[in-house]
Amino acid sequence: MAFSEVYLNQMTIKVAINGFGTIGKRVADAVDAQEDMEIVGVTKTSPSFGCQLAVRKGYPLYCTFDEEDKIAAFAGAGYVCKGGLSELLSICDVIVDCSPGKVGAENLEKYQNAGVKSIFQGGEKHALTGKSYTSSANHIENLGVNCTRVVSCNTTGLSRTLVPIYELVQGKGSISVNSVMIRRAADPGDSSKGPINAIKPVLKVPSHHGPDLMTVKPEIDITSLAVAVPTTIMHLHAITVNLPLGHGLSTEKVLETWKNTQRVIVMNGTKNKITSTAEVMELARDIGRKWGDLHEIFVWEDGVSLQDNTLYYFQAIHQESDVIPENVDAIRAMMETETDWKASVEKTDRAISAYYGI
Repeated sequence: MAFSEVYLNQMTIKVAINGFGTIGKRVADAVDAQEDMEIVGVTKTSPSFGCQLAVRKGYPLYCTFDEEDKIAAFAGAGYVCKGGLSELLSICDVIVDCSPGKVGAENLEKYQNAGVKSIFQGGEKHALTGKSYTSSANHIENLGVNCTRVVSCNTTGLSRTLVPIYELVQGKGSISVNSVMIRRAADPGDSSKGPINAIKPVLKVPSHHGPDLMTVKPEIDITSLAVAVPTTIMHLHAITVNLPLGHGLSTEKVLETWKNTQRVIVMNGTKNKITSTAEVMELARDIGRKWGDLHEIFVWEDGVSLQDNTLYYFQAIHQESDVIPENVDAIRAMMETETDWKASVEKTDRAISAYYGI
């Protein structure tokens, strides 16, 4: 092994989080859990209750902006602010951008000027970075890149279950997918969105989810529709996969594959009395991760059926957390410290479980 490879495998990656909110605080914990990474700072736009969590965790606090008055506001509220974003960029190897969507272009310019690698979230478009990421679909393609984007929670969920199906039929033909995304109206902590008393179709057809999956796995032909419903806890997907003639699969083979797939949980809903997203989230709380997070995609075993050349199934997505471990794997890909995506997933998940004592 070359000296540079030895160095990369032993280095501690210095990670900054820009935006310490719903996703940012979770990514920070996931990074903090890793032996090969450390949090060198997190940002908030202004003093708020989220700063208290950063202080308790011992994460150095920075301001999203560089203006002196905005930095000084933290001291006025009783918080120690180390400086602005520029100072944070001067000490990190990679920054995970968890700021609200649509500000990515402005932030990317700052990161590029500082010579810092950056990871964006699914709220930004693929065109911003030119690269997108999920662990199972295209880890190799993201090795050493300077900028990438972890796709949305829904697209991550599609990747987790569809990529294994695509791999099962390789050499026999292609698959085509129709997916209906039944989306939660808002996150539990968000009081500004809806609907509250309606079912709201997304009138852009197809929805962005199918095309988004093709940014990480263009070989999968997929279309998608989406509808928002008045719930906050999870998304649900109803998926139909058209398989090639002579695919040689069975319902049992598909289930066996998913049961052996990292970050996928397969359970019989009827036997285990988990027949809705409410019970799935209760299961997640029992697992013991902070905030009751469910990093895995949940598939109902008794909702999976392969009939001739068509596979039908349902899956549930915890929109606040399924992308969290993907950010950690993306860091390793960008820094080229782990080329094997399965090995990275194993490292990430084992460290997070130990971090939370589960």
